[in-house]
Amino acid sequence: MAINTDTQRDTVLDRQDTRLAPPPMYQVVLLNDDYTPMEFVVNVLRRVFGKNEDEAARIMLKVHHEGRGVCGVYPRDIAATRVEMVRQLAQARQHPLQCIMEPAPDA
Repeated sequence: MAINTDTQRDTVLDRQDTRLAPPPMYQVVLLNDDYTPMEFVVNVLRRVFGKNEDEAARIMLKVHHEGRGVCGVYPRDIAATRVEMVRQLAQARQHPLQCIMEPAPDA
């Protein structure tokens, strides 16, 4: 019985450029309530979302007048983390502030 030890390696792989799509983005939204102090909302926007005083006040007023305000747009995991941070801060201070995340509209 003969053993064929002649191995040929004639497989050629063509390199193909693969383009990865950017991750889906989610917007984090604060919802208005009649009990959470405005100063607390501004503090949350500064602490959790890194907003400056003017930007935090603008978003807080949008939440107050329109019922909701977008705090930022992030990949899913980061958005979920920010929502949880807001929930924990509000719960620790016994405020009913609500924060949600939703798919960001395509820009």
